[in-house]
Amino acid sequence: MISLTRLNGNPFVVNAELIRTVEASPDSVVTLINGDRFVVSETPEQIIERAIEYGRSLRRMFPPQ
Repeated sequence: MISLTRLNGNPFVVNAELIRTVEASPDSVVTLINGDRFVVSETPEQIIERAIEYGRSLRRMFPPQ
């Protein structure tokens, strides 16, 4: 899960594995694989970095055998 912030300042979390696209138009819009869309205050670069770090944390917790 990664933490994001709605434009009204309310934080929420989203499963990074469900993100289909991240767009800047000019606000960042995160679209999930089920079609849900969220407008957030983070930049696409910040969202990508959080998603990458989430994936890394999973690999540290569950290394390949």
